[in-house]
Amino acid sequence: MSSTTVISRERPDTNDARVLITELDAYLIPLSPKESRHGYPVEKLMNEDVPFFIIRDNGIAVGCGAVKLCGTEYGEIKRMYIRPQFRGLGFAKLMLDHLAIYARSHGITILRLETGIAQPEAIGFYERAGFQLIAPFGQYKPDPLSRFYEKRIA
Repeated sequence: MSSTTVISRERPDTNDARVLITELDAYLIPLSPKESRHGYPVEKLMNEDVPFFIIRDNGIAVGCGAVKLCGTEYGEIKRMYIRPQFRGLGFAKLMLDHLAIYARSHGITILRLETGIAQPEAIGFYERAGFQLIAPFGQYKPDPLSRFYEKRIA
């Protein structure tokens, strides 16, 4: 991480966004069956106007994240991804903090997310960040391959 680390809201159909989302999907596909993967494709992010952000360091896109605002009830973290070569450097925490600040600025006091059980690094990260296990929420159904989390941010 450097003094030139920047997080900006961008359209998910930009080249950098598409590359990051494609990399994330390629990482997730072998980890769980299609019915247990809940990442939004670019088109759904666009159609639902989900706020999408890219984090860059020295101009290089190192990761992305989005937060779907579900009224004022909660914000759902979506498409959170840091490229493997940039993990462990604090970029994920910066992105998660940015998404929380964005959600709070829109009256949201709870963040929720779904992640797969085959992603122990993600589970550890979210738990260290203060997320607690919860039951499935929103449109999610119980799934032995998924974990659901929540964190109060107010």
